[in-house]
Amino acid sequence: MTESHRPRVFLVDDHELIRAGIRAEIADSVDIVGEADEVEAAIEMILERTPDVVLLDVHMPDGGGQAVLRAVGEHDTTTRFLALSVSDASADVISVIRAGARGYVTKNISGPDLVDAIYRIAAGDVVFSPRLAGFVLDAFSTGQDDQPVVIADPDLDQLTARERQVLRLIARGYSYKDIAKELTISTKTVESHVSSVLRKLQLSSRYQLSHWASERHLN
Repeated sequence: MTESHRPRVFLVDDHELIRAGIRAEIADSVDIVGEADEVEAAIEMILERTPDVVLLDVHMPDGGGQAVLRAVGEHDTTTRFLALSVSDASADVISVIRAGARGYVTKNISGPDLVDAIYRIAAGDVVFSPRLAGFVLDAFSTGQDDQPVVIADPDLDQLTARERQVLRLIARGYSYKDIAKELTISTKTVESHVSSVLRKLQLSSRYQLSHWASERHLN
C-alpha cells in the first residue's frame, strides 16, 4: 500500500488513554477517520465512515468487540477488523475470530509492529501474534463440525476473566506494579485479584501461584 493509499483506520476502545496512545503511535502512518468508546456509537460510525481497518478492543460493556463485529458483519462492507486487547486468553482469541476479526494482537505490541499489522490487514492478510496463532490453528484444525476442542479445567473455570489476566501476567514474572500498568488498574486492585485467586485455588503464596499457572502453560 503506497503512501497515497494509506489505510483509513477507526479506533474502538473504552479507555481514552489507550486510544491516545494508539493515535500517537500510528497517526503518522495511517489516516485515522474516527474513534468510539462504546459499542453502539462504534457500530453507527463504522457503518457511516467505512474505514479500511478497525482496531477493536475485545472487552467493553454492552457486548464488547463481538457485538461490534456481528452488527457490522450484517452489512455488506469491506471493513476489516484487527482485535487489539490486553487479553491473550485462547477463548477470547477464538471467539473474536469466529465473530469475524481478521487478526488479533495484544496491547504490548510495538508501534511499528502495529502499523505493519494494520497495513497487512488492509491488504487482506490475517495477522496474529505467534503465540495466539497457535490457539487459532489448534481450535480450527482439531475441532469437529468447526467447533474447537475445549479442555475443561474446573480450577481455572472458577476464575473471572480479569483474574485470569492477572494470573497469566504473574506467570510471566510481572510485578504487581507492571500488571497494574498493563491492565490500566491500580496496584491495590491487582493485590485484591491475587488474593481472590489464591483463595479460590487454595494456594498460599505468589510463588505457588506462578508454579500453578506454569504447569498449565498459562504464560
